[in-house]
Amino acid sequence: MITPDTKDWTWVLGTPCPECGFDASTARPEDVPAMLRANAAQWQQVLAGPDARERPRADKWSALEYGCHVRDVCRIFARRLELMLTEDGPLFPNWDQDATAVEDRYDSQDPAVVAGELSDAADTLATAFDRVSGEDWTRTGTRSDGARFTTATFAQYFIHDPVHHLWDVWGTAAPVP
Repeated sequence: MITPDTKDWTWVLGTPCPECGFDASTARPEDVPAMLRANAAQWQQVLAGPDARERPRADKWSALEYGCHVRDVCRIFARRLELMLTEDGPLFPNWDQDATAVEDRYDSQDPAVVAGELSDAADTLATAFDRVSGEDWTRTGTRSDGARFTTATFAQYFIHDPVHHLWDVWGTAAPVP
């Protein structure tokens, strides 16, 4: 059984992650699209591995499950970014990532299909971030728990997630362009 993640990860905006080593505060928001595309390419390797479905421990997700999560994070963030750019100060709908993992049966999805979906979702989000410029980086949005982001901090906060999850499956920091 996987213990649900109840941490508020917004602290990564001000402190390097002690696990994966990534420092989101130094990521330039305009570099996030290239970083995301490079990360998605690395996920293709991970999901093609012969052990992609295997959990390293009973209480830790498999590479497949992490890949499903990263795919879905890209989809959720693409929708939230759209809201930030088209509405004034939107409140993001809540998303329970742990419930989604169970309901969508992350553990039984096809790694090859997930690899394609992750690539598509990452490219969609990267393209959306590519279009942000000027004052649009200061637009705001608020998560259901009250965490408030500018588009710039939203990009920085986001990119830690796929980088961190590559660390989860590889056990070492993945290269970031």
